[in-house]
Amino acid sequence: MLFDELTIRELTLRNRIVVSPMCQYSSTDGFANDWHLVHLGSRAVGGASLVFTEAAGVSPEGRISPQDLGIYKDEHIEQLSRITHFLREQGSIPGIQLAHAGRKGSTQRPWEGNAAVPESEGGWKPVAPSAIPFSAAYPMPVALDEKGIRGVVKSFADAASRALQAGFQVIEIHSAHGYLLHEFLSPISNKRTDSYGGSLENRCRLLCEVVAAVRGVWPAAYPLFVRISATDWIEGGWDLDQSVQLVQKIAPLGVDLIDCSSGGIAPGAKIPIRAGYQVPFAREIRHETDVMTGAVGLITSANQADTILREESADIVIMAREFLRQPYWPLQVGHELGFPIPWPVQYLRAAPDGTPTREPIRPPEGMDALAEHDANLE
Repeated sequence: MLFDELTIRELTLRNRIVVSPMCQYSSTDGFANDWHLVHLGSRAVGGASLVFTEAAGVSPEGRISPQDLGIYKDEHIEQLSRITHFLREQGSIPGIQLAHAGRKGSTQRPWEGNAAVPESEGGWKPVAPSAIPFSAAYPMPVALDEKGIRGVVKSFADAASRALQAGFQVIEIHSAHGYLLHEFLSPISNKRTDSYGGSLENRCRLLCEVVAAVRGVWPAAYPLFVRISATDWIEGGWDLDQSVQLVQKIAPLGVDLIDCSSGGIAPGAKIPIRAGYQVPFAREIRHETDVMTGAVGLITSANQADTILREESADIVIMAREFLRQPYWPLQVGHELGFPIPWPVQYLRAAPDGTPTREPIRPPEGMDALAEHDANLE
């Protein structure tokens, strides 16, 4: 099943292998550059059906670090368009993850440490549902008021509009890993007493509003994913039962697939990390809600990935670190599983005997033609 097609709305994935969003911390003022083109483009050349950008900040303060990718101003569109054009030429679907880092924003890149970046060095005052820092090393956030919350919702919708102009065909809303939307969901980080805190209904409110706002500007023909942390791995925090109830709320708003991750809301959580440790979340949510799911987390082998699909634990496998090690993983495992997939003609000299060829799949030339093509799908 790993190389079966999958149709979601009016898009068809050529296989069930998806490149997960992976932060590169290599932007200046949110702009994509040649690093992003090569990083994302090589995974499309390698045969993945859907290639996601890293988390793209929907506002400057929505970034994790000052070096994060952004989509918070119109000037970002041009460079992103170059990337989506190349991905589509290779037969891959370009996806973008829209994110707001919340209280985990204004921090250093991982290889520089985990301290707060002061405003004098390009940092900012992060926001959160409540004025509670992620840890002592992180900056103290400002609790969002209702005007600020409305601004967050608008920033996601505006980013989705820019994503469409840039040629993306799938959006994933990031509501996991301790970032802003997850912070509102979890009682560990959300201590509000207004309509955005307390009950499950209230804690889900912001994500529901963001989903509705994004779907309001996103074409009906194009899929909308949401990444969640299915559990905080902490007693008294967000858990799988609440995740099932959340999916039942957001699916009718136009969400097509749940990307099932976990953790990230607080340091010190005891996570039983092992191969495929998050797959049971994808399976449970899929079976309880009848909504498509993606499995992610320490998926490294072809047989492992194929088994996840055959056992109906998920509809797609979403991979990260293995793609850092092997950008052309789908081309390699297609041969391993006895299902040779087409290789780019430029690489045929290295392909196994009998490998079919893949000619470039070219979208309409120019952004005007691309926009017209996408508008016809609405």
